[in-house]
Amino acid sequence: MSNATCKQTSLWKQYSESKSSVVREKLILEYSPLVKYVAGRLNIYFGNNVEYEDLLSYGVFGLIDAIDKFDLAKGVKFETYASLRIRGAIIDSIRQLDWVPRTLRQKSKEIEKMYIELESKLGRQPDDREVADKLNISIKELHKVLNDLNISNLISLDEVLEQNHESNIGLSYDSQFQSPTDYAEFNETKKILTESIDKLSEKEKKVVTLYYFEELTLKEISAIMKVSESRISQLHSKAVTKLRAKLKGHKSILYEG
Repeated sequence: MSNATCKQTSLWKQYSESKSSVVREKLILEYSPLVKYVAGRLNIYFGNNVEYEDLLSYGVFGLIDAIDKFDLAKGVKFETYASLRIRGAIIDSIRQLDWVPRTLRQKSKEIEKMYIELESKLGRQPDDREVADKLNISIKELHKVLNDLNISNLISLDEVLEQNHESNIGLSYDSQFQSPTDYAEFNETKKILTESIDKLSEKEKKVVTLYYFEELTLKEISAIMKVSESRISQLHSKAVTKLRAKLKGHKSILYEG
């Protein structure tokens, strides 16, 4: 066991026994790099809209919440649990800022609706030209909207993925689902999401995989795929728009903003 692990174990033991504010402060400092990591992954998507220092402050609240609610007895790794709480705190805070224009939200819904309609009609996912033609806009305009939607799309899909992941952490069947219907709905949502990811273009699928499952940043994905960061942002937004449309088409639990 490393010195860092020994120190963390000792702090957790002290805190679980005493709930000391002094020990709590030491735990916050011990896991502060986790806040920087999560905030750093999200920061690149917000650009100049939100200051990195603000993301850190939002994340610290998530870390504190995680420390207060963490149960050692469940045998769950704290870093996993805390990452979800930190990300959730940042996302909640960003949403409360409500800086996504109403017109952009409307465009998002129009594009999602068009993906649903065209896929139903064509029996496959439509390409950019088909969507743009149906919306009576150019492909360039479609791409601009998709880029503008990137941050809100990031938040929306992250929320679903994180909620589904978090619901499995240290919970029994009884506490995780209120009824067999909830359980069936949860599994159906996962199935639809998995199938929808498989139907994305190879580039879109790669971006989704690298960001959500390999946990790479936009910059890292850009280097791997050898295309610009704006292109990665566009691919990400298009992929998430398709996934949201698919889930909404199946009456999913996805946040509709």
